[in-house]
Amino acid sequence: MNNYCLILAGGNGERLWPVSRTTKPKQFLDLFGRGRTFLQQTYDRMARFMPKERIFVSTNVQYLDIVHEQLPEVDDFHILEEPVRRGTVAAVAWGAVFISKLDKDACMMVTPSDHLIFDETAFAEDILKGFEFASREKSMLVMGVRPSCPDTAYGYIQKGEPTGTEGITHLKTFTEKPQKEFAEIFIREGDFLWNAGIHFFPVSSMLDLLYSILPEYQMEIPRMVEAAASDDGKLVPEFFEVLPNLSLDADLLERTENVYVQEGRFGWADLGTWTSLHDYVMGDTKGNVLLDTQAHLYDCEDTVIRLPKGRQAVVKGLKGYVVAEEGEFLMICPTSDVAAMRKMHTDAKFAL
Repeated sequence: MNNYCLILAGGNGERLWPVSRTTKPKQFLDLFGRGRTFLQQTYDRMARFMPKERIFVSTNVQYLDIVHEQLPEVDDFHILEEPVRRGTVAAVAWGAVFISKLDKDACMMVTPSDHLIFDETAFAEDILKGFEFASREKSMLVMGVRPSCPDTAYGYIQKGEPTGTEGITHLKTFTEKPQKEFAEIFIREGDFLWNAGIHFFPVSSMLDLLYSILPEYQMEIPRMVEAAASDDGKLVPEFFEVLPNLSLDADLLERTENVYVQEGRFGWADLGTWTSLHDYVMGDTKGNVLLDTQAHLYDCEDTVIRLPKGRQAVVKGLKGYVVAEEGEFLMICPTSDVAAMRKMHTDAKFAL
């Protein structure tokens, strides 16, 4: 099968500030002390069942040195540069054009670089099944996972009519990060999944879709194809920066008919907030989570602590807090108060 993978590693997520920052965001961190960052774990996971020459990494030019350092086995040809951030559509479009130059019959998988996968054997089986279905049906396929709680930090996808292939249905609706009451309804109804951000499609189908649905790409897709066919196989289109900032799900697939959803069986979490880290990482008997950190805790409950190497925490009486230090900043805040963390981050940036 003509299967290819594009790992998206260009995000500048700062929701885990102050540990994750624009200069070194979450995908380049080893939060759990495993000796491998999220990006490295993602690459390792794919390389277990895919030829390495068919795995590509898309990243912002700001992070090229970090990617080369963390993935020394990946040559420059397999790292696609994003000169500016223009959302997932732009990264996927350039990846589809580049891979289609190599193999016009390619079926492409797009995956984030910063997620947690619990069962890697089931993951490999589900990914190969997704490739087979998308290639056979010449269609767009989105991977979802069964939600364990009404988490409002995730997007939700609703399953539609069955397809005849076990575990794969037509996709009915997308809902991006709903309010709590809606997330609770989704859980009760039982036909909603968390959107894992993993997509499958033949590259030819994706390019046709971009050209037909997004007017901005009707001129740019041919120019991308011309750039990809140039003597410089790594030429990054200068017109990348004129592309609109669009999301693959909200701005493209929601406007597309005949999209399918596959329910993954592998267990998944997008550890994008301190709250999600507390919820999905095994803590002690009182719910305290130490992220590769030495700490002595007294009468503490449901507290997340992350300190730099060489630092130790001695804490008493905290319940439901996050204590995170990196560089010049130490943040102490209720774990559930995301708005306060956002304001603290903004205030800290302006204070420098």
